[in-house]
Amino acid sequence: MPIIKSAKKALRGSKRKHVFNLRRNKAMSETVKGMKKLVAGKDKKEAEALLPKMYQAIDKAAKRGIIKKNTAARKKSRLVKAIKKIVK
Repeated sequence: MPIIKSAKKALRGSKRKHVFNLRRNKAMSETVKGMKKLVAGKDKKEAEALLPKMYQAIDKAAKRGIIKKNTAARKKSRLVKAIKKIVK
């Protein structure tokens, strides 16, 4: 446990940020999982409709430093590529 006053403040801030980061990470992973499920089910229209929401979740996670910029780009690229592969 921190002893110094500034360390105690930093710990409180860190806990607060941790909650926000967990929330952002969960939102991102849920949209990505939903997208993968739609791709596996070959539901192209719904996958394309979910695309902006997925982009938003991934970009926000990258902006906040939860995932790196290149990781975000890779995730988006692979999921869009998977959607385009669906023939229907």
